[in-house]
Amino acid sequence: MVATAHELPTSGYALEVDGRLKAEFTTKVGAKTGAEDLKKRFPMLQVRIYDAQTMTREEVSLPRA
Repeated sequence: MVATAHELPTSGYALEVDGRLKAEFTTKVGAKTGAEDLKKRFPMLQVRIYDAQTMTREEVSLPRA
């Protein structure tokens, strides 16, 4: 994890939790791991990964058992 995010990053990845940017990551793997851990602990949250290069968001959801 690099830093707390308050605005859209220009590089790397950021975690968006319930519409608010919370943390920045330098790699997608790090962002995905952080997002999945957060979603496991708090499944009611909406967690997305923001990709600064493509300016897109990816919804993170837990696999159904």
